[in-house]
Amino acid sequence: MAGRPRSGPGRGWLLRLVIAFAFAQGAVSMARPAVSYRALALGADETAVGVIAGVYALLPLFVAVPLGRRTDHGRCAPLLPLGVLLISGGCALSGLVSSLPAMAAWSGVMGLGHLCFVIGAQSIVARQSAPHEQDRNFGHFTIGASLGQLIGPIAAGALISGQGGALGRTSALALLVSAGVCAVALTSLWRIEHRRTTGTRPRAEGKVPVRAILGARGVPAGILISMAVLSATDILTAYLPVVGEHRSIAPATVGLLLSLRAAATIACRLVMTPLLRLLGRRALLTTSCLLAGLLCAGVALPVSVPVLAVMLAVLGFCLGVGQPLSMTTVVRAAPDGARSTALALRLTGNRLGQVAAPAAAGLIAGAVGVAAPFVLLGVGLVAAAGLGLRGEGRTGPAPAGSEPAEGRTEPAPAGEAVSDRSNRRSAPGGCPRDRRAARSPRSGG
Repeated sequence: MAGRPRSGPGRGWLLRLVIAFAFAQGAVSMARPAVSYRALALGADETAVGVIAGVYALLPLFVAVPLGRRTDHGRCAPLLPLGVLLISGGCALSGLVSSLPAMAAWSGVMGLGHLCFVIGAQSIVARQSAPHEQDRNFGHFTIGASLGQLIGPIAAGALISGQGGALGRTSALALLVSAGVCAVALTSLWRIEHRRTTGTRPRAEGKVPVRAILGARGVPAGILISMAVLSATDILTAYLPVVGEHRSIAPATVGLLLSLRAAATIACRLVMTPLLRLLGRRALLTTSCLLAGLLCAGVALPVSVPVLAVMLAVLGFCLGVGQPLSMTTVVRAAPDGARSTALALRLTGNRLGQVAAPAAAGLIAGAVGVAAPFVLLGVGLVAAAGLGLRGEGRTGPAPAGSEPAEGRTEPAPAGEAVSDRSNRRSAPGGCPRDRRAARSPRSGG
């Protein structure tokens, strides 16, 4: 039937994880625009702002896979307090230093802390969620991020005001407050990882090569879609303040606009399950990425603030789809014993996008104008829509034609991109034949 429940007694661990993630993400979402404003106050131009935003993701780019390897064969929970401490330290020291290179360095430490927290948290959700719970639990987990993205920019906008020297002081204050906000996350990090799941997860026959993980159906598409969606969110957070400065939009208004986008993302994730039942994973991913691309490009237009607010609300709803569904797709497609590494590869792709997108945005903004990066992001999201259509379509027919229900308790959307191999692996009561199939070469998908 349903096999062993892997989520422990109740879902209190998930609620505590969402609360901790909300505080950690809230601190980061508060600090990112504050870093941009402080850099502007210290004399940075648009290109320098893009470089500092890119350094946030540079250091994590090199450590994501080793952290994933470690998590595959050990506990996940220790990464959570480590991440909180690194985020808090990076926020505080970004507000205390007075040089652009030092700000960039501590921004990188902040990004490293965020990576540690997210790898540990996503691995816990994947490990302690039954297959039919993964869409729901990843959706609820990402609500924590959206709550942080909702509250953080409002708090930053309320604290940051003035121009010149005043802007430098108020942005530094916002960074120090964000350090304290992140530290609050430590109060929820108790009894999140159930020790029995550490002993019952599948044994790995050595390390699964990265090439084999990337060769699994669904993994590349999940990585690239996630990278496009996160790059759009990241550029919105880092560059909307710059657009606001050029269009004479007050920092408090910019914070409200960013929070409106995050609120729409929360609304999307609250209705994720009915949307999946109605449309299926492939149609939902493709449609949301396509609309997000068009709306993101529309931010470049010189529209009024009310129109911009409506555009950002719809954009936030569309951007809410990509992250949780890409997590589920990667987890289901990854080989046994390498799911944390697959999630780390997905985060590596995210960080690569966070390095390349702000740097490219800075160059484009310096050469063409501050609105041009949003056109670039729109093109990337439209390309992700096509990738979702192609990538999901290759694997969609296989389960329908060759895979029986095998006791799955969730509805299987028509466009769901899950290979036969991953369905067999996710099916309850995995018999030795199923385990051999999960380890077999990727001949049929």
